[in-house]
Amino acid sequence: MNPWVMFILIASLGLGTTITFASSHWLLAWMGLEINTLAIIPLMTQHHHPRAVEATTKYFLAQAAAAAVILFATTSNAWLTGEWHIQQLSHPMTSAVTMVSLGMKIGLAPTHLWLPEVLQGLSLTTGLILSTWQKLAPMILIYQLAPNVNPTVLLLMGLTSALVGGWGGLNQTQLRKILAYSSIAHMGWMMIVLKYFPELMILSLLIYIIMTSATFMALNMVSATSINALSTMWSKAPAIITITMITLLSLGGLPPLTGFMPKWMILQELTKQDLPVTATIMALSALLSLFFYLRLCYSMTLTSVPNTNNNKTPWRLKATVKAPLSLMAVASIAMLPITPAAVALLT
Repeated sequence: MNPWVMFILIASLGLGTTITFASSHWLLAWMGLEINTLAIIPLMTQHHHPRAVEATTKYFLAQAAAAAVILFATTSNAWLTGEWHIQQLSHPMTSAVTMVSLGMKIGLAPTHLWLPEVLQGLSLTTGLILSTWQKLAPMILIYQLAPNVNPTVLLLMGLTSALVGGWGGLNQTQLRKILAYSSIAHMGWMMIVLKYFPELMILSLLIYIIMTSATFMALNMVSATSINALSTMWSKAPAIITITMITLLSLGGLPPLTGFMPKWMILQELTKQDLPVTATIMALSALLSLFFYLRLCYSMTLTSVPNTNNNKTPWRLKATVKAPLSLMAVASIAMLPITPAAVALLT
């Protein structure tokens, strides 16, 4: 792709998110979401592969449907109440419909079916953008909309997403689909606590972005897209595979890694709100997710290929660990000790 075209597309991604962040009017927020969607579509199809084109078409249809529903719901709210402000979406029906359509934008269950298929058809670099940057604008709108939404809607969406994200990833062999179901599960954790502790949702989103970025960058460095490919990578790049393994365990929420922090705090908040059954279901759904993360770690480090390994020997490879991966990996592994500081900042 021409560098100038690439620059324009990346700038448009940033512009769309910034417009949504800065807007207080639903039409401006919708415009920012549309700029975001239209900017990433050429990035998805830059390799001109049939699977990439198929994934882009599915993504466009899903996002267009969600954007149309958002526009319809917010226009209906303006018709009923005369108010366009984002935080004044006061009619219960329009607020619930808008929340579900924003959930479709980021792949929340039950409107999640497009996400694994789309992510599977993309390159790891574009998949990284889709899994991280593209979630920022809808999540900020959800954050502002949450006080006006029925808590039952958020509770059901959160529980469903956590369970679907856990169950859906159990039988997958493709890494991008596994990371898609991981994304659905993490979004469910954020939704479940949004009504009671919104700032904790923002912290969970930031930690999720850090961990997912480290995972995608590490997998992209060794060009691994399936479990079988991972099982041959230990002799090729042991340092990268070690980083990937620890980052995956952090995504699963194992202590003493960073990923344990948001799950720990969310379960604590649910217990404070007298929701022990919900907290128990969320903890059990985390076990489902942990199973497929552990399966990946087992394939990476504890298995050997049954046939001849034709990979290049390590001394023939250049040291390609770059600063972004190093920073994201360290943040994914070692941020748990700053939990008291994070709690103090949030409260």
